Amino acid sequence: MNPSKIVPTEILERILEAIRLTPTSSGLQPFEVIVVRDPELKRRIREVGYDQPQITECSHLLVFAAWDHYTPVRINMMFDLVNTVRGFRNEGWENYRQQVLATYPQRDPEVNFQHAARQAYIGLGTALIAAAVEQVDSTPMEGFLPDEVDALLDLRTRGLRSVCLLPLGYRDSASDWLVNLKKVRRDAKDFIHYRE
Repeated sequence: MNPSKIVPTEILERILEAIRLTPTSSGLQPFEVIVVRDPELKRRIREVGYDQPQITECSHLLVFAAWDHYTPVRINMMFDLVNTVRGFRNEGWENYRQQVLATYPQRDPEVNFQHAARQAYIGLGTALIAAAVEQVDSTPMEGFLPDEVDALLDLRTRGLRSVCLLPLGYRDSASDWLVNLKKVRRDAKDFIHYRE
């Protein structure tokens, strides 16, 4: 990426809003996005990110962090938010709240974290598409030490665990050896299967 090219604030905000509006299981939105702009913090994340240059060369580094567990407090917070925003209580919705409360918190915390992490990946997918629409380059990354990133961002004290990184910026076309190469993916006939 070209570190001298900064993603304009209004474009960044549109990408972040798309992530915020991403649909999630039961509407719980069990992840958060941390936007890292600080060069020193990006440098430290790069150290625990296998020295991948996109981490420091990007304009903004997004860290997707999932809830470490589903708790009654978190579940009730989201159900209450729905009731507040919509301005009414619905019996079916309240019955569903009780079903979620009777199921999620009793599961193993690691099971719940893995479920929340998959929800964060839905947000990551939205971010990739939103960035592409805005003509912003992005690179989804799992190549980092999550415990170290968690410590750098103090995520565990907030009940969060890092799941993936997404550098946003603009490619350095002069140095990008991939820029003129064809995209390679399996043929549609080998990838998409219809059952009619």
